[in-house]
Amino acid sequence: MAEIIRERVCAEVEGGVTVFLIGMRINRLWKVWKWLPLGRAMPKMLQELMGQPELGLLSARMAFGGRNLWMVQYWRSAAHLQAYARAEDRAHLPAWTAFYKAIGTSGDVGIWHETYVVPPGHAESIYVNMPRFGLGLAGELFPAKGHRATAGKRLTAVAAAA
Repeated sequence: MAEIIRERVCAEVEGGVTVFLIGMRINRLWKVWKWLPLGRAMPKMLQELMGQPELGLLSARMAFGGRNLWMVQYWRSAAHLQAYARAEDRAHLPAWTAFYKAIGTSGDVGIWHETYVVPPGHAESIYVNMPRFGLGLAGELFPAKGHRATAGKRLTAVAAAA
């Protein structure tokens, strides 16, 4: 089990960060042969990305609810994310091509993503009685005291340092 940090801490990521949300919605549950390959593709990509930090993935966390599975990923930059997505010698492009060939616009499985480029000074966080999570996995944790005591102070401090 992950270590619980029993104090108020906040996370800071040097420079900006790119937040990438990606997910799938299983529209036709009985068509397991359609959605299972898609579900199996992401762990391969994550293994590749976590084994090669120079590709730019800082952290990732999976979540699910109902027919939806999604992941929050933190990337060093949008350029790193786009380079990975387009690289012919990486796991993503073949998986995307296979998905589109097998499913296309059939309606069996939906996929989506959203990308947010967050410049320095435009993100803040707080964690209390939590293990490392979210930006806390992507960046460095600091006690939420002094110039980091409130959300407003954290945003001002990060912006001033940038």
